[in-house]
Amino acid sequence: MRGVLTIVICLLCHLLLSSDYSSSYPLCANKESPFTSKTPLSFCQYNGSVCCNSTDDMQLRSQFEAMNVSDSGCASLLKSVLCAKCDPFSAELFRVELVTRKVPVLCNSTFSAESSQSQTDLTNFCSNVWKECQNVSLENSLFGSQGGTPVNSTSKLSDIWKSKDDFCNTFGGSSEADLVCFDGQRVSLNNPGVSSSPSGLCLEKVGNGSYLNMVPHPDGSNRVFLSDQSGKIWLATVPEEGSGEVLVIDESNPFLDLTDEVFTDTEFGMMGIAFHPKFQENGRFFASFNCDKVKWPQCSGRCSCNSDVGCDPSQLSSDNGAEPCRYHSVIAEFTANGPSARPQEVRRIFTMGLPFTSHHGGQILFGPEDDYLYFMMGDGGGTGDPYNFSQNKKSLLGKIMRLDIDNIPNASRIAELDLWGNYSIPVDNPFTEDNELQPEIYALGFRNPWRCSFDLERPSYFLCADVGQEVFEEVDIVIKGGNYGWRAYEGPLPYNPPKSPGGNTSVSSINPIFPVMGYNHSEVNKAEGSASITGGYFYRSMTDPCLYGRYLYADLYGAGLWAGTENPIDSGNFTSTKVPVSCAPDSPIPCSDDAASSVSGLGFIFSFGQDNRKDIFILASNGLYRVVRPSRCNYTCSGENATTPVGPRSPPPSPSTGIRLRHSVLELLFFSFSLLFSV
Repeated sequence: MRGVLTIVICLLCHLLLSSDYSSSYPLCANKESPFTSKTPLSFCQYNGSVCCNSTDDMQLRSQFEAMNVSDSGCASLLKSVLCAKCDPFSAELFRVELVTRKVPVLCNSTFSAESSQSQTDLTNFCSNVWKECQNVSLENSLFGSQGGTPVNSTSKLSDIWKSKDDFCNTFGGSSEADLVCFDGQRVSLNNPGVSSSPSGLCLEKVGNGSYLNMVPHPDGSNRVFLSDQSGKIWLATVPEEGSGEVLVIDESNPFLDLTDEVFTDTEFGMMGIAFHPKFQENGRFFASFNCDKVKWPQCSGRCSCNSDVGCDPSQLSSDNGAEPCRYHSVIAEFTANGPSARPQEVRRIFTMGLPFTSHHGGQILFGPEDDYLYFMMGDGGGTGDPYNFSQNKKSLLGKIMRLDIDNIPNASRIAELDLWGNYSIPVDNPFTEDNELQPEIYALGFRNPWRCSFDLERPSYFLCADVGQEVFEEVDIVIKGGNYGWRAYEGPLPYNPPKSPGGNTSVSSINPIFPVMGYNHSEVNKAEGSASITGGYFYRSMTDPCLYGRYLYADLYGAGLWAGTENPIDSGNFTSTKVPVSCAPDSPIPCSDDAASSVSGLGFIFSFGQDNRKDIFILASNGLYRVVRPSRCNYTCSGENATTPVGPRSPPPSPSTGIRLRHSVLELLFFSFSLLFSV
C-alpha cells in the first residue's frame, strides 16, 4: 500500500511541477471584469481599463491621507501600493483565489522564466518599499503584523519587522508562470505577438435547414440541438470536418414542437434555447419564445409598459396593427427523457408583455461559472426607444437579466417580491449596490442584444452584439452592473431621439461602457441591406489555427464577416478585420455560386453556433455552414498542416482553470501524504 501511494505522490508532484498553466488575465479583486471609467481617476490616475470608479478613487485618497506619511519618497510608494486595487489585474495582485490580502504581492528579486509579466521594467519593489519606509512613522499602516495593526495606531516598519528579509518574506513574491506581482506601476504583460490576419475563412455546407439557435449536447458528444424560428427543436448529429458527410437530422421528428404556442413573424418566434448545466442528471431545459395572447390563452402576463416605469399603455398607439402588449416574451421550462422531450410545459419561468413589435432579443444562456440563467432583452421597439426604457432602471427592457432558476420561491413569495415568474434573484446581482435597479437586472443600456457568448477560455469575457439604430453596430464586453449607453449613446456616439415622450437621460448622468468592436453603417454595402449585427464567438478550435483566439461576428444581411483580434491578449483592446469568405469546392452539400465566393451568398446570417469540438458554425437562411481548414479553399495559414488527421484538439486551460487545477492537485497530494503516513 505504501509503495503504491509513493508512486501516486511522485506522479502528482510531476503533474504539479510540469503542468502548463496559462498566462494571467484581467480580473478585478471583486472578481468582476475591468471597465473603462468615464470620469478620469484623480488620485490613482489609472487610464483605460480599470477596476476603480471615481468613488473608489476618493476612498483610496482618504485612506492615503489617513496614513499621514511625512516622507515624500515613502508616500509615493505607498500611494502606488494603495492604487494597485485599480489595476485591471488586481485579482491576481491580491491573490483573491488563495487568500484575502490587504496589500498586493510586492515584486522581489526573483522572477520566473515562464512568467507572462513583462520583466523589462520589473524592480525589486519590496526592497524599495522597505528602504524608503522602514523608519517612517505611519498611521493605520498597511503593513501590520499578521494579527493586524490596531486602528489609529502609529508605527514604523522597523518596529514590526526585524529586517528587510522578514518584511519581504511576508509581503513580497515573484512573478510566476500564471500570476503577476506588483512593481509600483500598472501591470504589463509580455506581448506574445499576434499572428497576421487570416487570409480568408473557409466554409463547408453541412445542412440545408434554416435555424436560429444551435446548442451542443451537454453529454459532450458530436450531437447538437437546433431550433428554428417557428418553434421546433431537433437533435442532430454533426459529422467530422472533412469527412464528406452531412448533418444527420430527421426533420419530420423534432425533439420538441412548440409551433402551436409560438407566434412567428419578422421579429417574433423561438428566440433561444438553453440546457441546464446538470441536464444529464435532471433533464431540464428552457425555451425562450414569443406568443400572441389573442391566439393562445396561456400567453398572459404583465405589460412592460406600466405605472412603475412611468408608462401608460393606453397612450401607446398600435404597432403594425397590434395593440400594446398583445405579444409577450416567455421563458418556459421543459424536461427530456431520452431522445425526445415531454411536450408539456413544466413551469413558466418568465412572462412579459411587449409595448411594440420589435427589439426584444430573447437569447438565453447559462453562465459557465455561476450556473445562473442570462436573458437578453431589447428596448421593446419604436424608433429611438421613445420611452427611454433602456436607461430606466425600473424597466426590464433594454437589459440583460440574470435569474436563479434552481431556487424557486413559493407562489406567495413570488407575489410578495413582485417577480415576473418562477425564479429567484441571485444574491450578488447589481441591485445590492444600486437600489434603484430592478433586482433581475445584470446590465443595462442595450437596444437589441443579438447573440451573446461566453469565451470558453476566459469565462469572464462575456461578449454581446447590440444592434444599432442609424449609425453604429457594436460588440460589448458585458460586466455586472455595466451601462452600455443606449439611448444616450449609439455605440460611442451621442444619440438624439426624434421623439422622447418618456424623457431623456443626459450623457453626464451615466458612466457608459463603450464598444470594443463594431462597424459603422457607412462601411457596409447598402445594396445588400440595412446594417444589423449578429454576434458570434471567440474561435477556440484548432481546425483553422489562424483564427484561434479571434472573435467572429457578422452582419445579418451578409454585408461582411469580421475577426476581432485582441492585442495585447487580455487587454480589452480589439482591432477588427473584414475577412474574405469562401465555400470549399469539396463541400458535402454544394454551395450556390454566390456562397462559393462571398459571405452575402449565405443569405441572412441569423446566428453562430459552437459544438463540443469547439468548431464554429454559421446559421444562415440558406443553410448551416461550418468553418473548416483554410487550405480547402486555397487560403494560406502557416499553422495548418493539411495532412494532419482531423479531430478535436484541446487548447491550454483557462487561467481560472489552471489555478483550480493546481489547487486540486495540491489537495490530492496532501491527501495522499496523509494516507502515506497513516499506514
